[in-house]
Amino acid sequence: MEASGHRPPPPGLHYDRTFVSPGDKAAICTWLKSLYPIWEMRYSQHHPPPPDDEQRRLLRPVYWLGNWQFACLGYFHPPKGLRNRCVRAEPYPPVLRHLVNKIEKLTRRNYAPVDVPKDWKLNTCLINLYGDQLQGDKKVDAARVGEHKDFELGPVASISLGERAFFQFVESGGRQERSRVVHQMWLDDRSLQIFGGRKWKDKLFHRVQRVDRRDKAKFDLNVEGFETRRINFTFRYVPEEYILPFAKMPANDREDITPYMLQLAEKSDFFAKALGI
Repeated sequence: MEASGHRPPPPGLHYDRTFVSPGDKAAICTWLKSLYPIWEMRYSQHHPPPPDDEQRRLLRPVYWLGNWQFACLGYFHPPKGLRNRCVRAEPYPPVLRHLVNKIEKLTRRNYAPVDVPKDWKLNTCLINLYGDQLQGDKKVDAARVGEHKDFELGPVASISLGERAFFQFVESGGRQERSRVVHQMWLDDRSLQIFGGRKWKDKLFHRVQRVDRRDKAKFDLNVEGFETRRINFTFRYVPEEYILPFAKMPANDREDITPYMLQLAEKSDFFAKALGI
């Protein structure tokens, strides 16, 4: 299947190549310099690896807004993975709040009410960095994401900055068969992608196969051991009842994520206050 290029996406998908203005991009990039993304491990003492897996570091550094879904606690995953997954995190900066307001209005206008939960709002954001892990003099490409679903409720919105990414929706073949590509497209710098509904959100998986190097984009961020050429903001909805302050998390969970919280608190007044520092 050929990539869709700049053709209009099929029904159920929304794509705007120039959603983020150059001025808003500059403001976002300035704000990003105030963040200190962290490397997380996939498991922890109280949430150990299953028998067929092992402890490992995530492929890239990350940052969350609205609520932080630490990898070792498992991600928000209805119907069973609901509670004690989402820890209250920093609010959106004004430039992102402005864009999210526009995206929410656009989504409610373009998607059927059945596909948008009653209290739906984009109250959580995963900031993913795509680029190269730096291992001494060696660069290891980490600009990809394997097939997965975002299980948060309702439509998902994604803003891309930097090099374009090759994005695919697939019917998963599991471990035995090769997945079948249903639709693929390039996500450009300053673009917005929205997907929702039974087909694109609930049935199909999605993945990032690769990220270009053609524009030689490079972001000056506070990360060690990583060179970033693309940044993606994925906005999603978690019902407020499942977002807890750190102090109300179960004791074992607090113990597992305290090292991350302490690291975040070194540079963030929000997380320092959450820890009572």
